[in-house]
Amino acid sequence: MNAPPSFRTLARTAALAGALALAGCASLVGGGNDRNAIYAPTPAVRADAAWPQAPWQLVVSTTSATAVTDSQRIAVRPQPNELQVYKDANWARRPTEMVEDVVLRTLESSNKVGAVARVGSGVNADYRLVLDLRRFESDYRGAATPAAVVEINAKLLHAIDDRVVASRTFVQTQPAASTEVPVVVDAFGAALADAGHDIAGWALTAGQAHRHETKR
Repeated sequence: MNAPPSFRTLARTAALAGALALAGCASLVGGGNDRNAIYAPTPAVRADAAWPQAPWQLVVSTTSATAVTDSQRIAVRPQPNELQVYKDANWARRPTEMVEDVVLRTLESSNKVGAVARVGSGVNADYRLVLDLRRFESDYRGAATPAAVVEINAKLLHAIDDRVVASRTFVQTQPAASTEVPVVVDAFGAALADAGHDIAGWALTAGQAHRHETKR
C-alpha cells in the first residue's frame, strides 16, 4: 500500500533520526497544511471498585522506551515493515510521559493504594512499578483506517530486594474512525485510558497477592 500523502518518512537509523529531529525533512506532496499542530490527548481515568485495597506504598519508575518510540513525532505504520510520521503533527509530551501520567493518575484516583508517587519523590515504597513502552504508533494493518497501538511491558518489583514480583505485557489497540490526525489522536487517548486502567488494576492485584504470600 502506498504511504498516505500526509506522512513523512521516519529514519530507520539513530543517526538519521537525530538529523530529522534537528533539521526536519522535505514534506511529501499532498499535505496541503503548513500549520504545525500539537496534540495533547487527555485519556479518561477509570478506576474499578472491585480492585483490592492495598495498604502498602508504590512508586512508579521513569518509563523507558527507544528513541524512535519516545519521539514527539506521531508515528504511523502504513505497512508492516515501514514506519513513518504524520506531517506537521507533534505530541505535546513524549509518549513515555503520557503513559506514566495516566498510570499514576489512575492509581491515585482509585483510592486503593496507601500512597503512590513517582520514583525519587521521597515515598518509602514497598513496591516499584517499572514500565517499558514498546509501541506507540498508528498502524494500518492492511485496513483503510489505522488503529492506535500502545504496547507496554510492566514489572512489579519488591522494593526491599528489587525482586520481580510479577511481569506482564499489555497491548491496547483502538481503531480510529478515519484517517484524519485529530481522529487518530482520539484513538490514542482511548488506548492510553485502557492501558492505564489495566496496568493499575494489575499492579494492585499482583502486589496484594505477593503480600499475602509473604505473610504465610
